[in-house]
Amino acid sequence: MRTGNVPTVTRVSRDPTFAGTPPERAIPALLDRYGPRLHALATRLCRNRSDAEDMVQDVFLRAFRKWPTFRGEADAGTWLYAIAARSCKTRTRRKGGSDRRMPAMSQLMPWNERTIMEVAAAASGTESHAETQEAIARVQTEIVRLPEHLRLPGGLKEVLELSVEDTASALGLAENTVKTRLHRARLALRKAMTARAAAVAAPAPLYEKQVCVDLLRAKMDAMDRGGVGAGFKVPQAEVCARCRAVFRELDLVQSACAHMGDGAMPESLRARLLAVIASQRASGGPTTHRRRGRRPVTGSGASRERR
Repeated sequence: MRTGNVPTVTRVSRDPTFAGTPPERAIPALLDRYGPRLHALATRLCRNRSDAEDMVQDVFLRAFRKWPTFRGEADAGTWLYAIAARSCKTRTRRKGGSDRRMPAMSQLMPWNERTIMEVAAAASGTESHAETQEAIARVQTEIVRLPEHLRLPGGLKEVLELSVEDTASALGLAENTVKTRLHRARLALRKAMTARAAAVAAPAPLYEKQVCVDLLRAKMDAMDRGGVGAGFKVPQAEVCARCRAVFRELDLVQSACAHMGDGAMPESLRARLLAVIASQRASGGPTTHRRRGRRPVTGSGASRERR
């Protein structure tokens, strides 16, 4: 998982011994390692700074209280992000439910477009840096406008860089449902990104439409499996210039999302969170006591934890 500019701290992933670390040491380590990326995600999901900071605080307070349920059998970041996903879903319900509007897939597909982005059409290594940065900035602005049911899986997969499996587990959805929503989210962001970009005439496709459909599906599957361009093995010579440009645009979308988590959490927020955690410790902190019949949560089962 990328950490961008996040400082190196105590190792917290797949370490059974760390799971026994007292929460007053473990949660600050999690805060330093995962807090900046969680804050970046929250600012896109919650749409305003105050709600974003409240969400981050809620996540780390929940993590502090639930720390005794973590057994170190899964990645601590995934465990933490599952708490974040549930927190976001709860906040959405409180505000009146999910926005279910979804653009028709036919409106998002590139087949009938007559132009492509100038930066995407450029030969590899000759792209304009300024235009690339403008495209990335447009994606980072537009993600907040996605419907919630596209924005949340997109944020978990592309901003936090969870796997499709972990994203599905965190949201309580089937993996195929997550993939469908991811594909629509990427295409919607690509559409928004290209709408206001410098463009050139799109080359005519070289193949029948079904070939392009199959190539696009293969590209999306590769993006599901990893980061920008990961696992897409089709030789470039077998992809026409039009499809290469579309794929480059999709790579720009994924790169823009991945870089949303770069940078630091506001120091004022970090200090406040540490103070809140300290006050929780002073008031007694989390307990290892569990209700009768309640099992500890480990691995992907963290997403199914009962409140």
